[in-house]
Amino acid sequence: MVRLTDFVTSGGCACKIGPHILQRVLDSVIPVTNDNVLADMTGADDAGIYKINDTTALVQTLDFFTPIVDDPNLFGKIAACNALSDVYAMGGTPLTAMNIVGFPVPLVEQGVLTDVLNGAASIVREAGAAIVGGHSIENKEPIYGMSVTGSVHPDRVWKNKGAQEGDVLILTKPIGTGIMSNALKGHLFPNGVAQAVASMSRLNKYAADVARNYTIHACTDITGFSLVGHSVEMAIASNLTIHIYAESLPIFDDVMEGAQMGLVPAATYGNRKAITDVAMSDALDPVWSDIVFDPQTSGGLLLAIPIGESDRLLSDLHRAGVERAAIVGICESFSGLSVRVTK
Repeated sequence: MVRLTDFVTSGGCACKIGPHILQRVLDSVIPVTNDNVLADMTGADDAGIYKINDTTALVQTLDFFTPIVDDPNLFGKIAACNALSDVYAMGGTPLTAMNIVGFPVPLVEQGVLTDVLNGAASIVREAGAAIVGGHSIENKEPIYGMSVTGSVHPDRVWKNKGAQEGDVLILTKPIGTGIMSNALKGHLFPNGVAQAVASMSRLNKYAADVARNYTIHACTDITGFSLVGHSVEMAIASNLTIHIYAESLPIFDDVMEGAQMGLVPAATYGNRKAITDVAMSDALDPVWSDIVFDPQTSGGLLLAIPIGESDRLLSDLHRAGVERAAIVGICESFSGLSVRVTK
């Protein structure tokens, strides 16, 4: 049986170029834009937004990575959920997707790629979108993902920017996928691994569908840059401080034990090096640093919502099957740091 993770040095969103390296590159790139662009690479948002008319804007994104699980069909599902998530994080609805493939020919000949594509197709079908094409190359390490186009009303776009002082932060999925992916490679912690795999292969559609009925001031999805990294982006864009309560964070079973054993992805250290605008409370067990900087794959939405609506949104998310959604923090006036993590 083919073990996809044997072909790669790192899996899922942990294989991304380190943020401290990538930011230096992007800072040197001249933006190409026009007046119809509502969101682009300059705002740390999850997707690009292009206004077509007063009622319709296009949401465009792409995402691909190396296998984070061994089962090809499941890898396709997780990669598709991850790619579609950026559209949901902008308040949009996916319309079409195009496959992005880089695969070793021997795996293609064995039918592994077919299983990956069929897994992804089942998720796109569940999202109510269509697959309209794609592109492939031969590659030593298998990579798969999607370019996704969606739509959103120009006045209902969710961005990183816009969180307000007093807003409550709701996270819709547990964190710890990076640690659990290392546990999977080591055949450890089957309960936690099963929870992480189930979470990564679940669309953020269900959380987004509920959240659209509420006042969402800001939103992002939590992926390779970690919970803290994406929170910093939201805090900087909104000119405030985000206060995260570590012990309120939903985490998978065995994540604490896995971190204590050293099952920490290399990207965690890259995130910690790049993200310095953070204060971790001395009262916290040091292992929490590994968890909040853990690179996530197909993570949940982080929603900033007025405190008066937060309990109702949380209840509605739970009723819609988003069972691990939790209130994890609050937005405060800027206090000299972008993010504080306390008990």
